[in-house]
Amino acid sequence: MENLQAIKQRFGIIGNDLQLNRAIEKALRVAPTDISVLVVGESGVGKENIPKIIHQLSHRKHAKYIAVNCGAIPEGTIDSELFGHEKGAFTGATQTRKGYFEVADGGTIFLDEVGELPLTTQVRLLRVLENGEFIKVGSSQVQKTNVRIVAATNVNMHEAISKGKFREDLYYRLSTIEIPLPPLRQRGEDIHLLFRKFAADFAQKYRMPAIRLEDSAIRVLANYNFPGNIRQLRNIAEQISVVEENRNISPEKLVQYLPDIQGNLPAVVGNNTSNNDFANERDIMYKILFDMRNDINDLKKLTLDLLKDGNSQQVQKENHRLIQKIYQEQETEVIPEVEVVQIPQQTNQNNYDFVETIEEDESLSLQEKEIEMIKKSLDKNNGKRKLAAKELGISERTLYRKIKQYDL
Repeated sequence: MENLQAIKQRFGIIGNDLQLNRAIEKALRVAPTDISVLVVGESGVGKENIPKIIHQLSHRKHAKYIAVNCGAIPEGTIDSELFGHEKGAFTGATQTRKGYFEVADGGTIFLDEVGELPLTTQVRLLRVLENGEFIKVGSSQVQKTNVRIVAATNVNMHEAISKGKFREDLYYRLSTIEIPLPPLRQRGEDIHLLFRKFAADFAQKYRMPAIRLEDSAIRVLANYNFPGNIRQLRNIAEQISVVEENRNISPEKLVQYLPDIQGNLPAVVGNNTSNNDFANERDIMYKILFDMRNDINDLKKLTLDLLKDGNSQQVQKENHRLIQKIYQEQETEVIPEVEVVQIPQQTNQNNYDFVETIEEDESLSLQEKEIEMIKKSLDKNNGKRKLAAKELGISERTLYRKIKQYDL
């Protein structure tokens, strides 16, 4: 059996990542058998290389190898493509046609994006896996085939099964051996190697000097998230090779070819991560406290001003609005107790007497205002809590909690 490095050179695989090496080693072990294999990984990670390795190192290497993109074939014709059809089976079937399972008899079929198969096709595929039998579309004759199936998907199969989009029995038949491939962002040391390989390939293709990255640009490239994986890296290398006249690429120039770099670069985590998190939470809490204090002070000020003018209805209306706002904040945030800052009393004697009289005769405590408004609303609605909560503009849960809290 060929060693790992020789396999990489033979199939053009670049990189020394541990997870990548494990995937290739697993493919080497299962290649001599006829076990079904499922390759899993994100789109663009190079899943198509694994079935090629398995086929070329198996006893089927001299027979046909057919790769089928299940997601690219329309649902109405995929059964015909895979299993063939008889003449007249459907409109346009002017002659009998062999399907991939018949053509690849004795060889290997690679079903790429197998998670996209329709449920009816999944039933047919399960029968092939179980006993090697299939029936052409429009035929009643059972045919036999001896093919090895290697499948690949970027779909979360367990989630697809739970949603009823993929048959559980078929999944376990396909995934006798499961080979996961890592995304490019987890292969930090391989990213620049791949970029250099692509840059050299495009330099030869377009007959121009190869592009080179500055050291700081290499670090930017290694920290990028690469949602499109190797396919995206290759496209970036090709764009820069064709467009840029200067063959030394700076980080500022490279960033122009990395879409949404702000959203895709991972966060830089230092030793003071916990302190930063604490500082952020503290700032948010301070903001909530200040907002609450301002609301309470506004409530007191409006109450004083409006009572001074004798407009009691307007007082109730403003009180209701401010308390509703505070309730809404309590619904979404856990608000600690706030120390209420007293309103500075004016030096004018008349105004001072007025403020002092109000504080003695009528408490301006937010809690007492809450109790008063809740009692009035309950009385008005004959004790019906649902209607009272609606009138107060709060949830029934909050009203129940307040009733219990204030023992109403």
